Amino acid sequence: MSQSNEPPRGGETPRSVRLTDPRALRAYAHPTRMTLVGLLRRSGPFTATRAAELTGESVASCSYHLRILAKYGLVEVAPGGRGREKPWRATAQFTDWPEYSEDPAVAEAADALNVAVAERYFDRVVRAMESRHRLPRVWQEAEQFGDSLVYLTPEELAGLGERMDALLRPYEDRETDPALRPEGARPVSVLRIAFLDREIPEEAPPAEPGTGRDEDEEGGRRG
Repeated sequence: MSQSNEPPRGGETPRSVRLTDPRALRAYAHPTRMTLVGLLRRSGPFTATRAAELTGESVASCSYHLRILAKYGLVEVAPGGRGREKPWRATAQFTDWPEYSEDPAVAEAADALNVAVAERYFDRVVRAMESRHRLPRVWQEAEQFGDSLVYLTPEELAGLGERMDALLRPYEDRETDPALRPEGARPVSVLRIAFLDREIPEEAPPAEPGTGRDEDEEGGRRG
């Protein structure tokens, strides 16, 4: 999985932090750690005590997971702590990791992280679907839920992802600057998942002219 990188502007939070160490990839695959990073990006900075209130985990557990995340550069201690209560903040808006690697250890760890993220996505979608009947009609009608099957080359699929990313880019600053949000705006999770469909068998390549493949191999005419 990958988000495009761009350098931080002024004192702003960098857009993406990239993980390439297999140990970092495996560490981030823990569901509590992914939850903590997501909460810090949306609602941080906060302390381990507040993290425990938000996640239902113990303070000790949250403190441990935050230290692991800090070890791999995903969170850091924020200024303004009092005594032993130190606040934490996310180091970037997105997490980025290799889509492909020649290193088997990196490839295996990245695949495991992809599975963990997909499971988290699925759980969130299911919970959203179970309660969507309680939303106002305008939001129920606006939500998107469906899929499309299209035939693409690898280059076309990559280009489609770039165009989808470009469509969403103008709304990103609203996450960190509430003043940019128009009246009625609410947080919306947009999932972008595109994968080669393994359930549809690949078509056999067409027979070369003059080979007689159709007649002989398929039980047709014989001269």
